[in-house]
Amino acid sequence: MKTNIIQLPLVFLCILPAAFAAKTNFVTCGSIFKLVNSDYGSRLHSHDVKYGSGSGQQSVTGVEIKEDVNSHWVVKAPTNNHCERGEPIQCGDTIRLEHLTTKKNLHSHHFSSPLSGEQEVSAYGEDGVGDTGDHWELVCTSDEWMRDAQVRFRHLDTGSYLGMSGRSFGRPISGQMEVVGFSSPQHGTRWATAEGLYIVPKDKESHAEYVHSEL
Repeated sequence: MKTNIIQLPLVFLCILPAAFAAKTNFVTCGSIFKLVNSDYGSRLHSHDVKYGSGSGQQSVTGVEIKEDVNSHWVVKAPTNNHCERGEPIQCGDTIRLEHLTTKKNLHSHHFSSPLSGEQEVSAYGEDGVGDTGDHWELVCTSDEWMRDAQVRFRHLDTGSYLGMSGRSFGRPISGQMEVVGFSSPQHGTRWATAEGLYIVPKDKESHAEYVHSEL
């Protein structure tokens, strides 16, 4: 009898972490994270510095520094839509990415990028409100967006893919990489989630849970 009493709790404890780990692997609505380019190793970044050409909107770049606070993005539903906090993002969904510090959305349009002449990517809007130029289709191979999985983002208005050109800026943002839109899913267009605050999908009778990864 003593053996049975000891073994049952051990089996139960082994099951719980596995179930919880599966839930934490989803990228969910309302989560805050950094995106790292799988081909160049730089994180998607923005700041209150405007392009000197093209749209003149807030610039979006890539940085290698993991600790930079201006590399956090919030995933949310398209304009005039709502997704429940903690709801897993599905492959093929249309999403917006809001820059946490400046409250502008990741955006693109038919302006040329300043270094490579590809399609410009900027940050646009006020307090998280922008337009259809903020809409990106999540392109991936599974049903849901999984943490650490390589994904692509296709801009709905123009059909371009979010990427890095491999070119770097000079002053005043020396060393930061150019972020652009490419017409095809080529080298430089693969992304994966990195450090962040991930909201775990909630059960019907519980509140949303949070899983921290080094911010």
